[in-house]
Amino acid sequence: MSEFPPIVGERGEEEVNPLGVYEGERNDKGDRHGQGKALLPNGDMYVGQYCKGLRHGKGLYVFKIGARYDGEWRHGVKYGQGTFWYPDGTRYEGEWKRDMKHGFGVYYYVNNDVYEGSWKKNFRHGMGSYLYADTNTKFMGTWIVDRMQGPGQLIHPRHRFHGFWELNLPYGRGCFTFENACMQHGHYVHVEDVEFDETQDETTEVKIEITKDVKSEALELEPLPLKKGIIPLWRARCITPYNPDLLPPEPVPLQEEDSLESIVEKCSEELIEREQYLKYPGEYHGEGEEYYEKNDHVRPSIETIYEI
Repeated sequence: MSEFPPIVGERGEEEVNPLGVYEGERNDKGDRHGQGKALLPNGDMYVGQYCKGLRHGKGLYVFKIGARYDGEWRHGVKYGQGTFWYPDGTRYEGEWKRDMKHGFGVYYYVNNDVYEGSWKKNFRHGMGSYLYADTNTKFMGTWIVDRMQGPGQLIHPRHRFHGFWELNLPYGRGCFTFENACMQHGHYVHVEDVEFDETQDETTEVKIEITKDVKSEALELEPLPLKKGIIPLWRARCITPYNPDLLPPEPVPLQEEDSLESIVEKCSEELIEREQYLKYPGEYHGEGEEYYEKNDHVRPSIETIYEI
């Protein structure tokens, strides 16, 4: 059955119901409650569970632009485990919190690259690996707000580099290990790329659209700008037999203290559950903007120059 009969305006024209058309279960107060299906005024569709008027539980949300989310909801927003498909075929599978990628998740990019690891408020953050599909090379290490930052490894088919990263580029001391059980020690320095043309630079910084409901939570997370016109240059020092004691430190999970915001958030969960505000089920939560901005995640560069 529909949400309400058509509303006729003062001039006799039929007005559009802002809640869209709904078929499904309701509670005693008439709120959407239980299993239902909604066709929304903006052309989107939702099929799944409701609780006191809000999407809550498991459900499928199909966007008019071709994207869709299938997973868990809480109080009208994506929260828990879920998969989001973008119109170009890329997808994210993992944890969500208040409409943002948060926790552990896997992102499959349109060029077949894959990121698998930790997320925080829509950014790659914590321990994670990035597979470069075209070269079959994988970075494994630490990420800080969408940037490779700190200890990590770059794994090639027949050798790997152990070292440190700064803003997606290897920097400082490290070593290469090879199949023949030897190690090459040295360090990376950053030098200017004489062929770099800033007027033709197409590097795009990460700019994720944040919805009004979560904007205040993400303000403290802002990716640092990448270095432009810089190339990492490897300067070898010596070669030794393989010795694990000579390897740089391995990446470890970030030990982040709970912020005041997160403490308040934990303490307010019960209060949130008691809130009885009714968001329009058709209210647009910014996923379209997220699709158009998602490829702004800068593909980490593995281009280096070696100098022995």
